[in-house]
Amino acid sequence: MLTPRLRYEQMLQLPVIDNLLYNVQRQGKISFYMTAHGEEATLIGSAAALADDDEILSQYREMAVLLWRGFGFDEIMAQCFGNHEDTCTKGKQMPIHFGSRAHHFHTISSTLATQIPQAAGVAFALTRDPLRRGKNCAAVYFGEGAASEGDFHAGMLLASTIPSPTLFIARNNGFAISTPASEQFHGDGIAARGPGYGVHTIRVDGNDVLAVYSAVKEARRLCLQEGRGVLVEAMTYRVGHHSTSDDSFAYRPRQEVEDRKRIDNPIARFRKFLDARGWWSDAEEDAYKDRVKKEIMKAFRRGETMQHHPVSEMFNDVYGGQEPWNIKEQREELKALLKKYGKDWEPWRNELKKFKGEGKELSE
Repeated sequence: MLTPRLRYEQMLQLPVIDNLLYNVQRQGKISFYMTAHGEEATLIGSAAALADDDEILSQYREMAVLLWRGFGFDEIMAQCFGNHEDTCTKGKQMPIHFGSRAHHFHTISSTLATQIPQAAGVAFALTRDPLRRGKNCAAVYFGEGAASEGDFHAGMLLASTIPSPTLFIARNNGFAISTPASEQFHGDGIAARGPGYGVHTIRVDGNDVLAVYSAVKEARRLCLQEGRGVLVEAMTYRVGHHSTSDDSFAYRPRQEVEDRKRIDNPIARFRKFLDARGWWSDAEEDAYKDRVKKEIMKAFRRGETMQHHPVSEMFNDVYGGQEPWNIKEQREELKALLKKYGKDWEPWRNELKKFKGEGKELSE
């Protein structure tokens, strides 16, 4: 049952995970990270409104959607560390580039906005499947900055004219990295573009988890009923830095961020709602946070000690179909280098210990 308590618990665990992995990146243990600070209500509210087998095409901050669907802490750590349990990208991608066939979550691409027209295509494929037609939609997440890419317009046009049941969820968090929304467009946000494509459009308070849930649930219903695109714009605010590669105080006042944290915090807002109905307490919050921290730390300690996939894995799944000549050539070149240096040169010996099999599958 999708109870308010469950939604609050899911929102509450996000800052715990984000704070840990953000600090882990600062310690040099992972290469990159992005938080969802300030956008918890948009993510959990929308995830709760979707069916678990709806297809998700994500941008960067939708780890919460995977967690809602049952993705585990161990799986998060495996992808972020790129260890041999990483089934998302087998250690071949940056941290937070999740993907899960079991959870209908398409692997995240670093390239901005490519998932938007892809989602329209996925949704069209659903209409061609008799078992899923009218049952499932493709939900695509993106920021207002991605909506400035041509891919946004291509996806909207395809979903509205072919048509296909594509649910466009725009997270308008105020900034495209360092560019404020006021410098990205002169129109009234992203929602104003929907009617131009003839799609149903709604703008919702992205910091109100119940409002987001209601809006996305209705948007999904229209998607399936009419079999065409629907646009939801969730108005929120990114209180964290864009990523670990960013210092947001270089382009916005620190006080502005602190004010938003205090005045319009989505977690604090929902907590007041639960408190007013006697559905939550300080003791329950402390106990829950303590349990989540222990579970996450356990997964972290386990994940950071694991070896990576075998060295030979880097050549697999690069292309579909028959393996091309250049991959074969590169494999043979690495084999020769491993035979020459793998056992005798200390830097290589130390590095190979981080991989399962220590490269022996190629050097022997």
